[in-house]
Amino acid sequence: MLALFTRGHAVLINLLRPADGLPLLLLRLYLAPVMWLAGTQKLAHFDSTVEWFGNSDWGLGMPLPWLMAGLATWTEILGAVLLALGLATRYVSVPLLVTMVVAALTVHWPHGWAAIASSETAAISERLARVRAILQEHGNYEWLTSEGSLVILNNGIEFAATYALMLLVLIAYGGGRYLSIDHYLARYVKAPQTVG
Repeated sequence: MLALFTRGHAVLINLLRPADGLPLLLLRLYLAPVMWLAGTQKLAHFDSTVEWFGNSDWGLGMPLPWLMAGLATWTEILGAVLLALGLATRYVSVPLLVTMVVAALTVHWPHGWAAIASSETAAISERLARVRAILQEHGNYEWLTSEGSLVILNNGIEFAATYALMLLVLIAYGGGRYLSIDHYLARYVKAPQTVG
């Protein structure tokens, strides 16, 4: 029985091997727009970003806010481009991972785990009911909710932790076979060089 399972497992692995780069491509393509949007939003409002990074009353209270904001901004922008291409995937995933860990600890940690507050709690349910009542009375509620229901952003570490785990996978496995520039660069480097 064990021999049959082992043989079946080997056959399955061999059948799936040509597609083993696909999950890594999907991780890269999922993370690239997330990082791009985060970085370009910081860049578009860079002065406000620097102020938020440095202000200890209502911001993050980081030292050297101009440097820290610049590093976070350009790590996300350049990281997004490199992830999309599958170029230097392992290397760019390290500073992106550091950025996610810093974001989780400085921005999201005080809010707990959940990114979106559960509407099942009494306090959140009450707040959502009040918001709905205000919007139904003073706004176009049907239009405002036509693309999705109202939620209260809890801003917990859930998304940052998820992105960090995805980046850890890319650090461990790289950009993937066939569907990344890294794959072809590695093949070129391993190819025997001829002198001529």
